[in-house]
Amino acid sequence: MNRYKRPLTPDEIASVDDRDIDFSDIPELDAAFWHEAELVRPDRTERITLRVKRSVLDHFRAPGRGYQTRINRVLESYVKAQRGSDGR
Repeated sequence: MNRYKRPLTPDEIASVDDRDIDFSDIPELDAAFWHEAELVRPDRTERITLRVKRSVLDHFRAPGRGYQTRINRVLESYVKAQRGSDGR
């Protein structure tokens, strides 16, 4: 059963005492886990100049801040679909 009626804010999470956190469903990470672990660095963004139709840009700008992130997510989704399941 959920103890909280709504999701906690980051500040509320930070204020929870470590002794009150239930770790029973989280396996302990042993040496074998860390031996097999691999450092994965996230893709960095690169500043470019890109010509886009005004109507497309207006569409992505309409919801407000973050339009470049939205455009990037659409492009990432397209790339993933083009690569398919073979992971090219």
